Amino acid sequence: MTPAKIDDAGRRARLGVRHLLSTRAAEVEDVVDAVVGLHATDPATVFLSACARLEQPSVAAVEAALYERRTLERLLCMRRTMFAVTTTTAPVVQAAAGAAVAERERRKLLDFLAEGVGWDADRLAEVEQDTLDALRARGEATTVDLTRDVPALLEQVVVAPGKPYETRQNVSSRIIRVLAADGRMRRGRPLGTWLSTRFRWEPATPWPELDPAHARAELARRWLAAYGPGTEADLKWWTGWNLGHTRQALAAAGAVQVELSTGTGHALPDDLDPVPDPEPWAALLPALDPTPMGWQARDWYLPAPHRPRLFDTAGNVGPTVWWNGEVVGGWAQRADGEVVWHLLRDVGADAEAAIAREADRLASWIGGVRVIPRFRTPLEKELAR
Repeated sequence: MTPAKIDDAGRRARLGVRHLLSTRAAEVEDVVDAVVGLHATDPATVFLSACARLEQPSVAAVEAALYERRTLERLLCMRRTMFAVTTTTAPVVQAAAGAAVAERERRKLLDFLAEGVGWDADRLAEVEQDTLDALRARGEATTVDLTRDVPALLEQVVVAPGKPYETRQNVSSRIIRVLAADGRMRRGRPLGTWLSTRFRWEPATPWPELDPAHARAELARRWLAAYGPGTEADLKWWTGWNLGHTRQALAAAGAVQVELSTGTGHALPDDLDPVPDPEPWAALLPALDPTPMGWQARDWYLPAPHRPRLFDTAGNVGPTVWWNGEVVGGWAQRADGEVVWHLLRDVGADAEAAIAREADRLASWIGGVRVIPRFRTPLEKELAR
C-alpha cells in the first residue's frame, strides 16, 4: 500500500485546528490536552501558552485549574523538562517518561550525597521520611520551612571544588526535587505572583503505576493526535526516549507511515484525510511554547534563516509571532510592559492587522505585567530594548 502524502500546507492546517489557535477553547484543561502538555520550566509559559488559546484569557482561569480544581499538575518528565499536564494525562506521562527521569535523578542524588556529605541510601531515606512527615504536619510548606523542621536538609556540599566558581549548596533543593519527581510532593501556589519560581510544597500521593510500554504507546498516540504527522526522530526528541522505545511505541500506537516533504513520517490510521483550512489566524506564542517545541525538524513551519534570532544557543525558542501555521516573527515587552513585535518577512496588510489585534489582546489580559523569558533570545532582547 502506498503511504498517504501529507504536504506542508496540510500539516499547517492541522496545527491551526488542533492547537486551538484558530478556534479558541473555553477551558484551560481543553487547551492543555490539545497540546498534551505545556512547558513549565518557566512558570510564565504555562499562563501565556494557555491564555493564547483561551476564549477568555486570564491569570485567574489558569490559577483555578492549578490550585483550586487541581486539574493541572506540574511534572518533571519528557526530556527531563517540567511540563504542566492534566490530571488525567499525568499517570500516562509519569509512567512513559517521568518515572525513568526520577530514577536517574535519584541515582545522581545518591552519588552527589555520598561524595559531598557521606550519606548512603538509608540515610537519604531517613531524611526523606522526616521531610515528608514535616510537610504533612504543616499541610503546605516552603523549602525554608522544611529546613527548619529537618536540620539535615541544611547540610552542605561543596560544588566545583577548586574552581573559580566553587560554591556551597544545601542538600535541601536536590532532595526535594527528587521527592517531587517521585510524586511524593507537589508544587502548590508560588510565594509571589504567577511569574514566581519559588513554590510552596504540598503532600502528594504517587500516581498509579502503569505498564511503561503501554504508557509509552498511549503517549505516542496522544502526541500523534496533537502533533502528527511527525517523524520517528521528532517523537524520539520530544519524549527523550531511546530509538527502541520510540519505534515500539509507534508500532503499539498503530501508527502508519505517510510521505512528508522531508521523508517518511507517521500518523494515526484515522488521520490521513485532508483537514479543511481553518479561518486565517494569528497568534503571539510565548517562549518555550509547546507548538514551536513540538518537533525536532521545523522547516515546514519555521524557515531556517529565522532560527538564529528566535532560539538561544541551547535550542530554547523565544516568543514567536504566527500567521496561518507559520512562524513569521517574534515579540517582546519593553520595560513599561508595552507589547512590541517584529516580522521577519512580508505577510501582507491583512496578516499585520490580525497580528496587531493579537498583540492588543495579549496586552489587555496581561494588564501591564512585564514577562521576561527565563531563556532570552536575540530578537526578544533586541525588541525589549
